[in-house]
Amino acid sequence: MTESSEEDSSPLIGVINEGTNTASFVLISSKTWEEIVYHTERIKQICPHEGWQEQDPMEIIDLVRKCISETLLKMEEQGIDISRIVTLGITNQRETSILWDSTTGQPLYNAIVWSDIRTASLIDNVLAKVPHNDKNALKPICGLPISTLFSALKIRWMIENVPEIRKAIREQKCMFGTVDTWIVWNLTGGVKGGLHITDVTNASRTMLMNIESLLWDSVLCRYMQVPKEILPTIHSSSEIYGYVAEGQLKNIPISGILGNQQSALIGEMCLNEGEAKSTYRAGCFVVYNTGTTRIDSTHGLVTTVAYQLGKSASPNYALEGSVAVAGSSIMWLKENMNLIDSVPESENVADEVKTTGDVYFVPAFTGLYAPYWRNDARGILCGLTEFTTKQHIVRACLEAVCYQVRDILEAVRKDTGLTLITLKANGTMAQNDLLLQLQADICGIPVDRSAIPDVSTLGIALTAAQAEGIDLWNGSPSALNFHTNHCFEPCISNEERNHKYNKWKMAVQRSFGWATTKKSLAMTDERYRLLASLPGTLFLITNFIFLILSKEFAKEQS
Repeated sequence: MTESSEEDSSPLIGVINEGTNTASFVLISSKTWEEIVYHTERIKQICPHEGWQEQDPMEIIDLVRKCISETLLKMEEQGIDISRIVTLGITNQRETSILWDSTTGQPLYNAIVWSDIRTASLIDNVLAKVPHNDKNALKPICGLPISTLFSALKIRWMIENVPEIRKAIREQKCMFGTVDTWIVWNLTGGVKGGLHITDVTNASRTMLMNIESLLWDSVLCRYMQVPKEILPTIHSSSEIYGYVAEGQLKNIPISGILGNQQSALIGEMCLNEGEAKSTYRAGCFVVYNTGTTRIDSTHGLVTTVAYQLGKSASPNYALEGSVAVAGSSIMWLKENMNLIDSVPESENVADEVKTTGDVYFVPAFTGLYAPYWRNDARGILCGLTEFTTKQHIVRACLEAVCYQVRDILEAVRKDTGLTLITLKANGTMAQNDLLLQLQADICGIPVDRSAIPDVSTLGIALTAAQAEGIDLWNGSPSALNFHTNHCFEPCISNEERNHKYNKWKMAVQRSFGWATTKKSLAMTDERYRLLASLPGTLFLITNFIFLILSKEFAKEQS
């Protein structure tokens, strides 16, 4: 992309966008907020067993560095002065967890990716220690249910299964971080004084941060058996954390960090209470801004930090619903079922029929996330007849994404008492016109598709650019005017959409209970069954004391 002459002197914001499948480095103009130049690399996925998903942390940081160097090379080729880069921001896949040796800088195990479900076996151990074995028992503290999605159980699994990690913890040289932490530590010096930090949005996805104080919580760390000393320092989403230690970007400040879904919320300019966005990628993530008010969901959503724009700024909160399988279900149709030749083809194939023929597909390949949180659910097709074609199944696959989003929006309505007026849509899968039309029809509200290619990149650029000592916003956020690419209006009746949605709910119920597992010893142990019968507050106090005594006893025995 070539800039106009009037743009030649405007400051540029560098953005590291590290997602589940790709790493990118993008330069954003602080005048037009457009992407000037970028480079992207794909990240290798490692799947040692069914349900396991890993990545090589060294490959992640090597690809980030390669993206930076390739982008700077393109800048030089286009005659763009590198000195115009004034700051960097980082947005990243969330919950993905890395442990490494602080003295060598080497990972102690592969990164366990957010969608990995190996920790299902550990959930019983935690449930056994909370009142009534309730998966929501810790939500008042961290805003999250006990689930395989979040970082705490991933850390616990690595501690229990990797001897090198236990040794590093004993020797006080083990560091934990989500991907943002790993990138910042490496770019700011690594073993030579690299910063061990994270921001509130990523910390709020670990199940270890107190959602009110925005600090690591001792009670949560004890429940999850994660040593507090391996955790990074928590900062706001927008401040100057430190400076790049080497290379062509040496001494450039890093001034913004956001988890990718929170970054997309800002990129969509959903900065007011009651605004929401849905990002359609391999998974699907709906984030609803609740302003400075923290709402504790009672209908299956999680409470998360949306952003904190400065050290002294009040945090904004959000309700979020995560869909494990969205775009990845289309890949499944292509790679596993051979029903389509390419992902973009799904739109044309599905459009060859005007209904699903009463076929419903629940893509619970690894269970269902919000609002169900059922690890025992598995994927099913309902309503098949001899007249069912591949077109019906492909269309049912697209509709399944939309029904899952409606599930989340129904939960938002119940939690807040408000009905969303418009849903902002973005992500690679949102380029599918049929998908977004189905989304509008199934939810009964307009769906606005962003004109910005990658709103998460824009969101972190805006966040980094407004840090204290950097401010490039040139006025309030409302002065920025980003138009939608297209607005999809609902065009079916309430009666039809509700009839279809009720059928979907029937299909979801039929997906439950397929992955049955025997309860662990922790869940059947007499001590825990007795403890679980105590009233909630008394249980927490009693079990907290028990955890401390158990730890002290273990020390004496060793």
